[in-house]
Amino acid sequence: MIRRSFLTASAVALGLPLLAGPALAQPSGRGPRVFVAGDSTASTYAARESPRAGWGQALGLFLGHGATVDNRALSGASSKSFADLGLLEGLLADLRPGDHLLVSFGHNDAKEADPDRYTEPWSTYQRQLTAYLDGARERGAHPTLVTSVERRRFTPEGTPRESHGDYPAAVRDLGRREGVPVVDLTALSLELWGALGPEGTKEHFLWLAPGEHPHHPDGVEDNTHFHARGAIEVARLVARDLKRLRVLPPRHVRRLADAFPDPEGALYWPDERPV
Repeated sequence: MIRRSFLTASAVALGLPLLAGPALAQPSGRGPRVFVAGDSTASTYAARESPRAGWGQALGLFLGHGATVDNRALSGASSKSFADLGLLEGLLADLRPGDHLLVSFGHNDAKEADPDRYTEPWSTYQRQLTAYLDGARERGAHPTLVTSVERRRFTPEGTPRESHGDYPAAVRDLGRREGVPVVDLTALSLELWGALGPEGTKEHFLWLAPGEHPHHPDGVEDNTHFHARGAIEVARLVARDLKRLRVLPPRHVRRLADAFPDPEGALYWPDERPV
């Protein structure tokens, strides 16, 4: 196992902030704790980075009756680098019986030019994910696999297209073999992007004109990361499927039909990224 001293040294070398305790941990109350292990599409972002947000940052909006979210997603992480940095070890150490672990990687696992992050979908990727599943089950927690949310990619005809190759299929296959629920966020997000179309999706991704937002004065056109509005809508997809799959009891999932007219105001923005 990788020790916390390695995590500290690695994080300092990468310029990552460290917290003394769990990221955004909240009192468990009466309900389950839902941990998120993932990449930048799920991460929690600092106030100065708003309106950029991840779906893990927004997931708590859709949980109730004491259910809480502990978002450990790390921007830039793959299933391999997350573990190599000691973050998996730290997360597993904090799991208690009855907790839930959502595991969602793939965006950075596909980066063949980066040996620190690359995994091959049908071999090393599945083996890495199995370590998350086994670690959670050994501690009496309930793992759920989540396929990668799709990027904003469209054909010339305006049809959304897949960009993750075999990685989502590898997750589905692993879920079947291991008897683990799978939230197929790849398929769910493709359906949503198709309904919104090339122009409508710009409001969900981090597309800002110069001068539109004080945190991005030069503007930005990002087809991978989300505006707070998009993070909320992707979190809604995840929460709805957690309910459909009965990963969480129905009473712990709420507000699935609610509108959030002020998406930035609906989210919590820490002073620093928690992971």
